[in-house]
Amino acid sequence: MARARAAWRFRGQTRPDFAVEPGPGQESVWDYPRPPAILPEPRPVRVLAGTVTVADSHRAVRVCETGSPPTLYVPPQDVAMHLLTVAPARSFCEWKGYAHYFRLEDAATPVTDVAWCYPEPLAGFEHYAGWICFYPGRVACFLAGEPVRAQPGGYYGGWITSDVVGPFKGEPGTSHW
Repeated sequence: MARARAAWRFRGQTRPDFAVEPGPGQESVWDYPRPPAILPEPRPVRVLAGTVTVADSHRAVRVCETGSPPTLYVPPQDVAMHLLTVAPARSFCEWKGYAHYFRLEDAATPVTDVAWCYPEPLAGFEHYAGWICFYPGRVACFLAGEPVRAQPGGYYGGWITSDVVGPFKGEPGTSHW
């Protein structure tokens, strides 16, 4: 884990030359720190699967990490957990620990992971054990009513809105970030 953490080239201390300059009311993902910052999200979060509300929260947090759009985590009390089923996939984040994934419990929905959580997170993320983050693009995600765009590449689940600029990890040629 320490080796993975040490390998990161960008850590949010200086914005690289290739970063997009943020305009008024915007922030650059290149100003986000590494390790990531966990910040309260005052704007309402809503997640839909078709017309069904899967999550609706005013208590979400943003996890902001260098080079990636924020990921928004919602407390499980604000998620219709009965609509989700645990998927077999697992992954590891050197900052948060082992992730467990979820699929929608709906035969009409393609079998794909739509969300994840860290049931037993590493130090610094303990308070958010079990909080759910959804993949924009696999379900419809909204932040203060604004439709969220998916982070490129399919692996990461960052929430791209009009107030964040990149380029973003996951775009072609970014695997070394």
